[in-house]
Amino acid sequence: MCVANHNMMTMQKETLKPQEKSRDFFCVASDAFRFFAKRSSRMLGSAWAFATAILIILIWGVTGPMFHYSDTWQLIINTGTTIVTFLMVFLIQNTQNRDAKAAHLKLDELIRALKGARNELIDLETLTDEDLTSLEKQFSRVRKKAERNGNDRGGKTRANRAERASKDIQARH
Repeated sequence: MCVANHNMMTMQKETLKPQEKSRDFFCVASDAFRFFAKRSSRMLGSAWAFATAILIILIWGVTGPMFHYSDTWQLIINTGTTIVTFLMVFLIQNTQNRDAKAAHLKLDELIRALKGARNELIDLETLTDEDLTSLEKQFSRVRKKAERNGNDRGGKTRANRAERASKDIQARH
């Protein structure tokens, strides 16, 4: 959205109102943070980053006797880990939000494209917790009913599917 807005805004830069200029700034900042978060999550989620963290902790531990396990020595690791944890929360949340949004959009497209699928299931993430619980109970009842009947959507029993699969395997050999 910001990219489309950015292209449109660059063409009309002279006629932008102050509010639109600030929106342009926030789109640029948002895009920069998205790029930074994506690259950072890739690097910080690697084995090298983990090994580096272990190395830092080992160095800190080995230097303990040299600093007589002082309060300052302890404060260094406590402060460092607190700052890193605080910043990582935002990076992880941003990455998770983007991944979840992409997965939801892909699933929404599949639901929309499948004949017989209920389009009401698109955008389930916007429902209230009570609505989701109600829908979950509905699907649970449908699943239990199908298990009792031994049927899948096509109306074939498990025994029929197993028998057909066995025949297919025998026919290939």
